[in-house]
Amino acid sequence: MEEDIDTRKINSSFLRDHSYATEADIISTVEFNSTGELLATGDKGGRVVIFQREQENKNQPHRRGEYNVYSTFQSHEPEFDYLKSLEIEEKINKIRWLPQQNAAYFLLSTNDKTVKLWKVSERDKRPEGYNLKDEDGRIRDPCTITSLRVPVLRPMDLMVEATPRRVFSNAHTYHINSISVNSDYETYMSADDLRINLWNLEITNRSFNIVDIKPTNMEELTEVITAAEFHPHNCNTFVYSSSKGTIRLCDMRSSALCDRHSKLFEEPEDPSNRSFFSEIISSISDVKFNHSGRYIMTRDYLTVKVWDLNMENRPIETYQVHDYLRSKLCSLYENDCIFDKFECVWNGSDSVIMTGSYNNFFRMFDRNTKRDVTLEASRENSKPRAILKPRKVCVGGKRRKDEISVDSLDFSKKILHTAWHPSENIIAVAATNNLYIFQDKVN
Repeated sequence: MEEDIDTRKINSSFLRDHSYATEADIISTVEFNSTGELLATGDKGGRVVIFQREQENKNQPHRRGEYNVYSTFQSHEPEFDYLKSLEIEEKINKIRWLPQQNAAYFLLSTNDKTVKLWKVSERDKRPEGYNLKDEDGRIRDPCTITSLRVPVLRPMDLMVEATPRRVFSNAHTYHINSISVNSDYETYMSADDLRINLWNLEITNRSFNIVDIKPTNMEELTEVITAAEFHPHNCNTFVYSSSKGTIRLCDMRSSALCDRHSKLFEEPEDPSNRSFFSEIISSISDVKFNHSGRYIMTRDYLTVKVWDLNMENRPIETYQVHDYLRSKLCSLYENDCIFDKFECVWNGSDSVIMTGSYNNFFRMFDRNTKRDVTLEASRENSKPRAILKPRKVCVGGKRRKDEISVDSLDFSKKILHTAWHPSENIIAVAATNNLYIFQDKVN
């Protein structure tokens, strides 16, 4: 990045707020499209909200980075599985954009069981002058038609339509945690706790099971799949992570069922740090290839790690996200926060890593300078055009004026979902039911 990461100035744009937030308003996923012009969010109420970036305006150059609501639609509804007496939540677990091929946009959204392909398109003209219909759309009596009219297109107010083009269902017994679009743009995969399925975007009634870790006897189950992603360039390669802290690289050319991995990435545990919580905090909550596909980034409860595909025995970089919580693991276990699943993202050049923490803090790590910064996404310090100040957490001893004590952290305020613009220093941060967008300061 051009400036030091802990001194860089950031503008903020506060986009979404409900004074009376309900459970359904909590944002559950955030994703930029491939150009960064659109930003999609999904929430626990099954809604997808798409924001569009402001176009360049010479009179107001500072408005270039602002995003406004482009389209809102209900992607999933609550369902009930009568065979298993199981309620299926409408919560959107993941959104993935497809590359834009024409004027319309396409995205995949998923809840626990069903993936849907949505088409988002604009309409600013409407046809008029039908022969067999009147202006209200009613069918005319053919006997009354005495002349032939040529229908014409009339201008109308711009309307953004979201229509479901495909529904991929009935393929997952367990909850879907990941979807990933392949680099061939013809297929994608969906992963649940024990299986990964490969789909063709054109075929909804058939998928291929490519990973199955379900044991014959469920009492022998020792780990589950937590995340999965395709390689950005090699359509045959993908990775998936597990609750045991391992990452497996698989090659679909070797066999139809990739139960035998090509590579296994695992860091030996330090015996001095062994505790009751070791297995829980080593569970990987997110895995991401970098843009070149050479490195993998993983997030566990306390750290972010970067792995080289050519070195399996240990990560090449480890970043402590909130190591001051190590002494608080017992209380975090009791309030279930220890099971929170934090995501991590690369910036456009892979030089900076971002991930979330508690108290509405999020962390950035500059891989080149090895500097890091803690920033806060909250209404108090994030008025439009405000400059974010770095925050510091005090672990013990005397607390400075600008520091916050680890005992004062609010664990109900957590940033699990973040996204980084593919080419610019613009980030999106979801804090409960609020969406914040920050960008480098515009002079």
